[in-house]
Amino acid sequence: MKRNFIHKTVIFVTALLSISFYPESKTTLPNIVLIYMDDVGYGDLGVNGALEFSTPHIDKLASDGMRFTNFHTVQAVCSASRAALLTGCYPNRIGISGALFPYSKTGLNLNEITIAELVKQKGYATAIFGKWHLGDDKRFLPLAQGFDQYFGIPYSNDMWPVWFDGKPVTNEHPNKLRFPTLPLIAQNEKAEEIKTLDDQALLTKKYTDKAIEFIKTHKTKPFFLYLPHSMAHIPIAASAAFKGKSKQGTYGDVMMELDWSVGEIVKTLDALKLSKNTMIILSSDNGPWLNFGNHGGSAGGLREGKGSVWEGGHRVPCIIKWPGVVPAGMINNKLTATIDLFPTIASICNIALPGHKIDGIDLLPMIKGNRELTPRKYLYYYYNANSLKAVRRDEWKLMLPHTGLTYSDFAIGKDGFPGQVNQNATVPMALYDLRRDPGERYDVMDQYPEIVKELQEVAEIAREDLGDNITGRMGKNLRLPGKVE
Repeated sequence: MKRNFIHKTVIFVTALLSISFYPESKTTLPNIVLIYMDDVGYGDLGVNGALEFSTPHIDKLASDGMRFTNFHTVQAVCSASRAALLTGCYPNRIGISGALFPYSKTGLNLNEITIAELVKQKGYATAIFGKWHLGDDKRFLPLAQGFDQYFGIPYSNDMWPVWFDGKPVTNEHPNKLRFPTLPLIAQNEKAEEIKTLDDQALLTKKYTDKAIEFIKTHKTKPFFLYLPHSMAHIPIAASAAFKGKSKQGTYGDVMMELDWSVGEIVKTLDALKLSKNTMIILSSDNGPWLNFGNHGGSAGGLREGKGSVWEGGHRVPCIIKWPGVVPAGMINNKLTATIDLFPTIASICNIALPGHKIDGIDLLPMIKGNRELTPRKYLYYYYNANSLKAVRRDEWKLMLPHTGLTYSDFAIGKDGFPGQVNQNATVPMALYDLRRDPGERYDVMDQYPEIVKELQEVAEIAREDLGDNITGRMGKNLRLPGKVE
């Protein structure tokens, strides 16, 4: 009997030790850290070829995780890209387009389910520190969309009454005069005002400090941390610790500070022994704002940038690290998109998807290392309110006839001032093989008529579902944005 008691005691103590020393069991819900940079192009990471500045912490994230080389935003502009990221839907499906301005009567509909609302079903603590840009009316702010904590700016950091040189605007700048002083909001109330470029220079550190505090406070329960940085959206500014550190100038300084922020998040997770049970996702909302020249980023050789449906606007950096689940050092070149993160997180947490239609695809089996899977076959390239401008199947991209933005043939800006762009360039129908031609220079439509035919049929499916302003089509499955009177 004594031996039986000792045997049971040993089993009990072993079980306790297992719980104490191995908290990241297969049944434990992972922490999720989603870092979303602003206007950072595909070529702005060291691992993707950035020059004259370094991103060692991001590069280490890539070597410890999976780096995606064919990952896309689904609209290359601020509000639309964020709506897509957080809901798993094409933003035109839910009525969000472009970049919402201060005093907007529109915001993300409260009937939509965000990632924060999704994971709260499993008891996650949720927080956002950074740029929101899905409606600045209090009724649309993050606390109404599933987040427990919010600290950040409600829209882009250039929506303020300050000129490109950092001086207050005058009557010569009527478009800027309509903007209020840029607020820094804590929860639902204005906590500070951002009035100068020196104030902007402190944002990356402020967001990072808040994120670290949140992690420490919630280290004993699962958390979802959304860190949508204001940088490197113009106007750019780096803090004193990073000012002048790069050979590329202010843009390089800003990227090095963003890299520092990633390092501080990882260091905190390591110190708290949370890294093994934390999935870190790093990406950007769209490609670089090229007409700002040395204050804009790099598309890494891809064509065009922010505001276009060319690859330079749509294809963005993405890295996912999750020790023991995502293979370290693996490169994934399959077609993937920000809208796929929502169903992937739902799958990870074993949460049912919403009853309404979403557009994302679960990537979990693929990010676990299955090289044979190709979850996403098609992608739609919409822009403006609801204009279908291109469609994609695997490596094939059919550019549909439209007018759109081009940065080509204009002198770029310098030191914070923009160069010209053409918002109404004529784009003819063309087919590109992105395996051989990621810069989209060579039209192969005549060589592959069968691919053109197939992708035209795909475009018709998109128009029936989502509509298309270019051809005057109304979609069957659109939902309304939120509105205030």
